[in-house]
Amino acid sequence: MKRIAVLTSGGDAPGMNAAIRSVVRTGYKKGWKVFGIREGYFGLINGKFAPLGPRDVGGIIQKGGTFLGSARCEEFKTEEGRLKGLRALNENEIDGLVVIGGNGSQTGSYMLHKLGFPVVGVASTIDNDLVGSDVTIGVDTALNIALEAIDRLKVTGSSHQRGFLVEVMGRNCGYLALMAAIAGGAEAVVIPEIETNPEDIANILRKAYKRGKTHAIVVVAEGAKYNANKLAEYYKKHQESIGFVLRVTILGHVQRGGTPSSADRILASRLGAGATDCLERGENGVLVGWVGGKIKTTSLKDVVGKTKKIDLDLFELAWILD
Repeated sequence: MKRIAVLTSGGDAPGMNAAIRSVVRTGYKKGWKVFGIREGYFGLINGKFAPLGPRDVGGIIQKGGTFLGSARCEEFKTEEGRLKGLRALNENEIDGLVVIGGNGSQTGSYMLHKLGFPVVGVASTIDNDLVGSDVTIGVDTALNIALEAIDRLKVTGSSHQRGFLVEVMGRNCGYLALMAAIAGGAEAVVIPEIETNPEDIANILRKAYKRGKTHAIVVVAEGAKYNANKLAEYYKKHQESIGFVLRVTILGHVQRGGTPSSADRILASRLGAGATDCLERGENGVLVGWVGGKIKTTSLKDVVGKTKKIDLDLFELAWILD
């Protein structure tokens, strides 16, 4: 192992830069030359390789997003596209590749691994739906951004006797919504994993209003059957009986931006170092994640095409604490 490369793929997550920095500096410490691939798998196919030294990644740990950039690449989903990527790696004399990203990114990692190339994945997605890691890079920051928004909405809600349907990201995983609901003291939470009757939510809001509450928060996962806009449309017919004037706030990509938290910077640094350690000992075709308070590896074949299940006991807790 003399020359390695690193790329970021899929949706950006706060802490990705810290992971890149860790890969570059730990790789350099091992005596390797490290290359960054810009714009994910698109850059891989199109040969966008650039050497990275310790100073090239100075001052990026505190920045959100990914300074290498990321891009969707439909071509890489084809066999021809993957062979182009493999050829680019070989032409640049790369001995191993680190891929920082979530489900789609690690599917790409697995495909390259099946072609015989040494690849190690690093668990990074704000959705926290990746099998092989209890928590992934970007989750802590995204959760705190959602929590700050909920705290602010409570203030304005109390001034006007309003309720807010707060939609958070997470694709088809309700982790962010569930944790934000518990930490934010929400009246209710709606997640994809459990189908929720809108009337049940309406009853919770009515009871909260009758108890004299001056605001109400319902946290909704974007992948739920009834997202925030669908719930708002449903409740138009019941506005008077609910009591609260309901408003929709969709956080969207706000959760991806901003300064990564200390937890995400530390996690990313540890996982990045874990990835170069894997390559050094000849372990590849794995995802490096955080499991049970330790760095652990999981075979990519056991990661791709799967979604991590959330702890439904926490869903029950969210309803108890409303």
